[in-house]
Amino acid sequence: MNNPLVALSIAGLLAGVTALLFWPERGLVIRWRRARQMNERVLAEDALKHIHKQEMKGQPATLESVAGTLHISRDQAAELLTRAEENDLVASEAGTLHLTPDGRNAALHIIRAHRLWERYLADQTGYDEAQWHGQADRIEHSLQPAQADALAASLGHPTHDPHGDPIPDASGQFVAHGGQPLTDIALDQPAQIVHIEDEPETIYAQLVAQGLYPGMTVRLIETSSKRIRFWANGDEHVLAPILATNISVVPLPQTVAVAIEDDSETLADLKLGERGEVKSILPLCRGAERRRFMDLGILPGTVIAAEMISAGGDPTAYRIREALIALRSEQARMIQITRRPEVAA
Repeated sequence: MNNPLVALSIAGLLAGVTALLFWPERGLVIRWRRARQMNERVLAEDALKHIHKQEMKGQPATLESVAGTLHISRDQAAELLTRAEENDLVASEAGTLHLTPDGRNAALHIIRAHRLWERYLADQTGYDEAQWHGQADRIEHSLQPAQADALAASLGHPTHDPHGDPIPDASGQFVAHGGQPLTDIALDQPAQIVHIEDEPETIYAQLVAQGLYPGMTVRLIETSSKRIRFWANGDEHVLAPILATNISVVPLPQTVAVAIEDDSETLADLKLGERGEVKSILPLCRGAERRRFMDLGILPGTVIAAEMISAGGDPTAYRIREALIALRSEQARMIQITRRPEVAA
């Protein structure tokens, strides 16, 4: 004979499981479907970004290139692109993929969201730059156009992200950086870095480790098949050519060559008792640290003196607007100065 209590318990358990799986809005099946749809949308949007990038480089986008970039099978890529064609986002001609006007608008929105978020992370947060790209990759798919507009306004409508990539405006227009690879400029030609490619991450990490950033002035002093040697901010840098091609520069007039050396001194170069006048805070100093420097009165024209040094050699105490402030050497190197005569005792 069936036990009514057991039957009731089983029925209650089945009802609970059914509710857990199929409860409106919160059930596991609903969540799984949403996650799958979200993943499919992310892949579709990443495919549009890839095709746009290839078009900008003048290189063909193909089924194989989409599959390789998105790390999916050829069959998955084919299914993805078929849906994109059905939605009038992509067109195919002789095996080469092209964006339709609607596809280009969709790609530009994703690119805009990504680069605006990187700009936000660089200017307003303390995130390390190695984290910017990954964070922006996640946010770009959920940032709506109105949210992107509000973010752009709050940042002052920036035209380029921290790497120098152009940020499209709300209408999809953008200003290209106009640079050429560092390896292509003439020896002894002063130039300014306008873009550092942030992919692949391993190469970008090596360039960041060299302390390079958009806005830095450089001068090429040696180039060969094995190495590229150049001067930047008072330091000599040596890169393999494959790394140097990821740096884009615009040539500067020869008269700027002298200014390169003049701009090379930083607060860290002062010895005890020496003074310097702040010329600028390097663009490498961003976010909360830059705001802290400005709150301390470290602004163009401020005269700073090196007064004390710790027993270990770092940090150094500087006299800044009548206050004694300790700065580590890596912080002091972000403050460009012009030396001032020492005050007689």
